[in-house]
Amino acid sequence: MSLGHACVDVYQGAVAALVPYFVAERAYSYAAASGVVLAASLLSSLVQPLFGVLTDRRAMPWLLPLSALTAGAGVALCGVTGSYAATLAVVAVSGIGVAAYHPEAARVARAVARGRHTGMGWFSFGGNAGFALAPLLVLAVMAVGGLRASPLLVVPALAGAALCAAAVRAAAGRGAEGARAPVAGGRDDWASFLRLSGAVVCRSVVFVGLSAFVSLYVRERTGGGEPAGTAALFVLYAGGAVGTLAGGRLAERYGRLTVVRRSYALTVLAVAGLVLVPGPPVYLFVALTSAGLYVPFSLHLTLGQDFLPRRVGTASGVTLGLTVSVGGLAAPALGALADATSLRTARVPLIALPALGRLLLCRLREPAQAGRAAPERADPRDAAAR
Repeated sequence: MSLGHACVDVYQGAVAALVPYFVAERAYSYAAASGVVLAASLLSSLVQPLFGVLTDRRAMPWLLPLSALTAGAGVALCGVTGSYAATLAVVAVSGIGVAAYHPEAARVARAVARGRHTGMGWFSFGGNAGFALAPLLVLAVMAVGGLRASPLLVVPALAGAALCAAAVRAAAGRGAEGARAPVAGGRDDWASFLRLSGAVVCRSVVFVGLSAFVSLYVRERTGGGEPAGTAALFVLYAGGAVGTLAGGRLAERYGRLTVVRRSYALTVLAVAGLVLVPGPPVYLFVALTSAGLYVPFSLHLTLGQDFLPRRVGTASGVTLGLTVSVGGLAAPALGALADATSLRTARVPLIALPALGRLLLCRLREPAQAGRAAPERADPRDAAAR
């Protein structure tokens, strides 16, 4: 499941990694280039909760390999389309593939992991590793023939489809493929879920706003070329892969909400450094920003599922889909601001958003306390399963 997740999420990272090439080869403005990011996010953000509702009603494991192929096909075609509208269309198709994948994959992964934070951390690690590898993959493919070589980007989709099919067969053999995440005795806590979702939206806008332009921004701030920008995007994504695993471990020791709150506080300081400190130290602040954004990533998912224990698929679709993808809605506005001012000025509003997210998290309680009775001291594995 983790490896299949990596192959699918390559296509979320690839869209941002392609932005500099759209600017260079097709002379897209910052606003037009960020529109491509929006196209990948908009339909995905709208339809992913719908797929979540469907997976609450019945298991659809066949959706995993199909969605992997759909995600890859859209990105593979984006470099050979003949118009801006066609580029937006195929990238949107890729976004639908990503949307179809995540709710069902999260349901199966949670069943196989028995709800443990570390298990879900590994599942999320796969997706973030795919993000991290995307800039390197795009750089290698673009070196072959520029945007015209984009059909080569279909390769991870083929591997992902095979891996997902194998994972589904293995899960079925263990009796987990059709299982539901633990919901016994649960009560949906919509108020807490909405507060959590608001915080994830703030995180999403920061992440998309940085990933869409961090490559161009670092090249501008350091005076480096394409390798300097690609290195910054790789640091942003690779730090996230490590941070996701750390988040699961830290949550089992200190508690999910404690880790999430401190991560948002770290993000405020890290983004401020990224925007305000010039020169090579920018890479350090990219790494710190990555940690702040990604340590709570898998914890958002399990918290959302536990706040809505009767609607695990819906919670997965919202926390992995709507709230994450909605960041793409802000990308054109940030791009237009960059066109009117500078890339640095357009990044300044991103400092305030994690602070707002931290405020939304202030009065949340662990779902075991908010939604159902639980012993004050329990074995960590039992708490994770709940």
